[in-house]
Amino acid sequence: MKPEKFRKLVLDKLGKKLTDDQISMIPSGFQRMGSIAIINLPEGLHARSRSIGNLLIKNHKYVKTVCMRTGDVSGELREPRIKVISGEKNTVTIHRENRCWYKIDVAKLMFSKGNLSERARIPEMVMPGETIVDMFAGIGYFSIPIARFSNPSRIFAIDRNPVAIKYLKENIRLNKVSDKVVPMLGDSREVKFGDIGDRIVMGYLPRTHEFLSAAFEAMKPDGGIIHYHDTFSKEELWERPIDILETRAFKNGYNLERITHKGIVKEYAPNVFHVVIDAEFSGRGGKGRV
Repeated sequence: MKPEKFRKLVLDKLGKKLTDDQISMIPSGFQRMGSIAIINLPEGLHARSRSIGNLLIKNHKYVKTVCMRTGDVSGELREPRIKVISGEKNTVTIHRENRCWYKIDVAKLMFSKGNLSERARIPEMVMPGETIVDMFAGIGYFSIPIARFSNPSRIFAIDRNPVAIKYLKENIRLNKVSDKVVPMLGDSREVKFGDIGDRIVMGYLPRTHEFLSAAFEAMKPDGGIIHYHDTFSKEELWERPIDILETRAFKNGYNLERITHKGIVKEYAPNVFHVVIDAEFSGRGGKGRV
């Protein structure tokens, strides 16, 4: 359902019961994950949340449950804050994106729609036979499409959240990629499996730079590629993130050879952006963790 159609639906069905202030608060749309719709409602519309949820279910044949966000994502495990406002009480669904299947509990795990283009782009970068280290794998946001549409040798998919690993294993099965993806429960700063990575995926926010030493520890001695996600203010782009990559590389025994891609994924906060940089490194020998 397009944003303008959603607003028109709410106005047509509930407009006479809403104040002018409430009408101005009607959200532009919602996020759909499989059979679940997730909506942001300002406090002024909370009293009408059930009615709005019922409208969505009645007018969207794929939606069985409507949830409302009740706060920001919290903690290192990036846990969402939502509650069911209409329909079935089930918060587990199977979401289809880019020809991949993702089983997820939306009340326990986050699925960012802002990363859609990145989840489609990264598999196109992977060369046949590469070993991938996905440092913040979640339910397989990047690992699953890489396994499906690239031809890697192996993907080591790490996450410290046991709930995420549970669904990652489900999604490996759903997408029939058990021969490619190795799920690993643990903190990517502490998991030890040697310097094996041709390509390191760092899909985590914020303060991702704190994990760069672990990324270099996982990289092959002769070098590799890092897909580095982090947050920076407009004034810091692009000098600051590139300086961080260059400095951390040098301290860990690598040289930054070139930046092959840089882009803004989305606005993270006022004047702060979620960015991604693809950086290629060569090894100098003498790897050390700093």
